[in-house]
Amino acid sequence: MARTPIDITVPDLTGKRAVLTGGSDGIGLVIARRLAAAGAELVLPVRNRGKGETAVAEIRARVPGADITLHTLDLSSLASVTAFSAALLADGRPIDVLINNAGVMTPPERQATVDGHELQLATNHLGHFALVAQLLPLLRAGRARVTSQSSVAANSNAVHWDDLDWERSYHPGRAYSSSKIAVGLFALELDRRSTAHGWGITSNLSHPGVAPTNLLAAQPAIGRPAEGREIRVIRRLSAMGVLGTPETAALPALLAATSPEVTGERLYGPSRFQHMSGAPAEQQLYRSLRSVEDARRIWALSEQLTGVSFPAEGAGADRPALDVVRGPGLTA
Repeated sequence: MARTPIDITVPDLTGKRAVLTGGSDGIGLVIARRLAAAGAELVLPVRNRGKGETAVAEIRARVPGADITLHTLDLSSLASVTAFSAALLADGRPIDVLINNAGVMTPPERQATVDGHELQLATNHLGHFALVAQLLPLLRAGRARVTSQSSVAANSNAVHWDDLDWERSYHPGRAYSSSKIAVGLFALELDRRSTAHGWGITSNLSHPGVAPTNLLAAQPAIGRPAEGREIRVIRRLSAMGVLGTPETAALPALLAATSPEVTGERLYGPSRFQHMSGAPAEQQLYRSLRSVEDARRIWALSEQLTGVSFPAEGAGADRPALDVVRGPGLTA
């Protein structure tokens, strides 16, 4: 099948500070390159420093003079999130764009993080929740656009409310869906609370559709020593033009994070059949993301599980932009 060229125009981001998680590989690396090419001052927090340095070199080879700062961040560790947040807060530069892109997908066996949480919940959702909460002063100062990367998997299954950390049983795919639904509920609730409390932040959602990335490739660190059949099929269908590529799969997040025409509390993803590929466009919210009650519930649970809190209701609009309740290790 012939592939029709798909792209969007990323606006001029000169003078804008953009923070992108998961930017050293796959879709994230494409997003990072496009942000840098648009003139953004790019902050790239990565878990693997060597991999991050390789990514920076690759971006600068394509975008000479790219303004990139590399930091260390392991989203599965709340202490690492706190340390990274503290570094940016100490720097004091407002953040204009935050893209919560990093993620881990379907470890065959349940893995517990240093904080005792299931790895997918911790990396995909709790780490990003704590990151946004702790960076809130800088996000408010920049009247930031916050885009969180969900997944087509959020349109299946449900939040595993009775055992959010999958301690009593574990199913790789359902745990992944649960974590990505949590991401979506949080992102939508963030926009509602920003509006209610005058934080000045716009929060929305994107998903990349289906494309061949390292999420499903061999990853011995999460118990996947060899490639499975699924990633081989995805690669074949991508080559045929049926599924997306990392370049096209990056576009929904870029659109959601940078376009002056998009708004908060919306979902953006590929527009072709089953939203697996195609040009990026606004999409109807998945049924699993529509409950305000569920969003408030995941917000409260996330505060409990991370020990990191946002300002109390009614405290947002009239507080100084750098006043926020933060977790252990950060002081006002």
